Amino acid sequence: MASEMQNLNVLHPRPSSIVAALYTLRDLGADVVILHGPSGCCFKHARLLEEDGVRVLTTALDEAGFVFGGHKPLTALLKKAVELFNPRLMAISGTCSSMIIGDDLHQAVLEADLDIPVLEVEVHAGYRDNTKGVIITLEAARDKGIIDEAEFVRQKTLLEKATEVERLRGAASAEYLAPERGDLKYQAAERLLELIQQGKRGLNILNAKKETAYMFADITAAVAEVAGGQVDTLANLNDQLGLPKVRRDAVNVAGDLRGRGVQFSIIGGLDEYPVTGDVIAQRAQEGGYDFAVVSGVPHALTASALQGLEIFSITNGPRQVKPLRDLGHQHVMVEIDLHPKTMGVTSIVESEFGATLRAMNKARAKQDG
Repeated sequence: MASEMQNLNVLHPRPSSIVAALYTLRDLGADVVILHGPSGCCFKHARLLEEDGVRVLTTALDEAGFVFGGHKPLTALLKKAVELFNPRLMAISGTCSSMIIGDDLHQAVLEADLDIPVLEVEVHAGYRDNTKGVIITLEAARDKGIIDEAEFVRQKTLLEKATEVERLRGAASAEYLAPERGDLKYQAAERLLELIQQGKRGLNILNAKKETAYMFADITAAVAEVAGGQVDTLANLNDQLGLPKVRRDAVNVAGDLRGRGVQFSIIGGLDEYPVTGDVIAQRAQEGGYDFAVVSGVPHALTASALQGLEIFSITNGPRQVKPLRDLGHQHVMVEIDLHPKTMGVTSIVESEFGATLRAMNKARAKQDG
């Protein structure tokens, strides 16, 4: 089975290694990132990253650059970026174009002769797994002393596990997965409220990837608010693990949840979402639970992790609906456009399912009263 997965051709678009490198540079604390390629390369994500405070510049290579190289524009832009933004840490990300024409990023950094560290990330979009872009970026950070060897090994292990999760149970598990919107949120909320009203007990699980926790945690909070002591809440919000921004996000989200009166047990960090399954499975077996609400990356859990429970899964991936149903999750919902809404924020953002659940609970209470 594993060898078949390795040879599977995925026909629908997959995330880019260049984009993965850009987000990793943000998490490492880069103030300015230069994309050495055409002006349109990774346009959407470059703009989103600016919402998070990262200045993303481009050498805007054109036909002349493809023929004669982009060394001079890159060197000039390195100097200009320092002049404009006075960064503490800067980075250059390669692109498919810079790889093809063979520009030497390191030579440009030497010639620019800057007095700040510059990470040189020799990446392109031709890798099968986008996590390759993360690993290349982390190697550059390790070589510059931004992270140590132990953190590099830890991150690489997590990335390998994340890649395995996507191939076995995620959007890379089939040749083509049509995007779906999942269940209607009011119908799932109605069923969840029925279970709570019947006195059923549940697990309320936040297993989110990095900044997406800012919205998925709203669902976790909403479930805790309407269910009270009938749910036990678990969250991957360890703020001692991960790259700088990941730790800050964990602090922010955890503080918001506690401020709302939500008590939770820690099951890992925001970068450990692919390896929390065993802890969750053990907790599910111990507690005599009837249902589970999993917000974030539900497919990180194996089919047996929540066996016997009625599962409510909330993802932000429209292509993740079918794989979750195949895992036996009875209620699958999608928070559309979640990621853009969690860029540049420092506190929990309202979710559609969280808002629906609260509104329906309020309506029920009014009707019963």
